[in-house]
Amino acid sequence: MLRNIISNEIFTILIIIGLVIVAIAKLTAPKRFDDFIIVLGNTRYLKIYSKDQKFFDRFDGLLFSNLILSLTVFCFIIYRHITESNQTTMNTMFKLAFGIGVFILIKVLFERLIGSLFEIDKIIDQYLFQKTSYKNFLGILLLPINALLLFSFQPTLPIIYGMIILLIIVNIIGLNSSFKTHQSLIKNNLFYFILYLCALEIAPYIILYKVFVTK
Repeated sequence: MLRNIISNEIFTILIIIGLVIVAIAKLTAPKRFDDFIIVLGNTRYLKIYSKDQKFFDRFDGLLFSNLILSLTVFCFIIYRHITESNQTTMNTMFKLAFGIGVFILIKVLFERLIGSLFEIDKIIDQYLFQKTSYKNFLGILLLPINALLLFSFQPTLPIIYGMIILLIIVNIIGLNSSFKTHQSLIKNNLFYFILYLCALEIAPYIILYKVFVTK
């Protein structure tokens, strides 16, 4: 059994690891990182690097690792506030990080499978690259948010809701950019697009919500 840690020590370690991972990504591809960091207001990154994307990309892999760590810390901050518990175990943190990573990867692989079945691999690959880029951007955005919630602000429901709304807005901006890129295709296949949204973008999160709420 791993012992309980009743402090912010484990969160601090995870934030530092996240910062190191982001620094490594910047050192390994400085030009790409500079383009990536302004992806929210500039589509240059998406246009340039979507052409050279690979099934496993080291740059995206590093930023994805930071996303998992940042999401894990953020979820535990919310959990700790809701339950008013100061106890955090390494075992539970690992399980949550593993669960988040597996959930995202399974969702991506399933979407790729759908793309292959309907022979729209190229479109799905571009869409997933855009979506993954914005999610990785959220991972970087979560680093200062987590630090503020841990060391500057006492987490309250209004502050937590505000942070969640901010993250949702960033995600919506990313999705909107993807939709604009393929708007002509979406208009011609509106029914299938709505079906996709309900089945792969909304339903998985509703199911997760139901699972955690009913526990």
